[in-house]
Amino acid sequence: MHKSTQYGTVIVLAHALVATAHGLAHEYLVINLTFTQKLYVLVVIALAPLVSMILLWTRLRKVGAMLLLLSMLGSLIFGVVNHFLIVSADHVQHLPPGEWRLAFQITAIGLMVTEVLGCFAGAWALRASSS
Repeated sequence: MHKSTQYGTVIVLAHALVATAHGLAHEYLVINLTFTQKLYVLVVIALAPLVSMILLWTRLRKVGAMLLLLSMLGSLIFGVVNHFLIVSADHVQHLPPGEWRLAFQITAIGLMVTEVLGCFAGAWALRASSS
């Protein structure tokens, strides 16, 4: 198996852990998402990377690599826009008071880091599966 599959797996699992912690921070700070945002988070940020990780280990590796790249890119754009650009309760500098404020900020950055790494891993796996 190609190293990109192994790295992709580690990155997806790390992303899932950080996303879970970030979700807890959302809950404890009572930062609610719209129905559309919740659906996006469920499908693109939570499920698609896990499906891509599974596919990377099968003969559908190229599909898994493409899904990893696209899901992590979609997650990255969503996170940057909502956590760093649009001023709202979801922005890292405009959070409601609470003990989970720092955890929210750290996990928002952690998501961004794992998503950038996921994009690279997806592109690497895609390139490796094409050659």
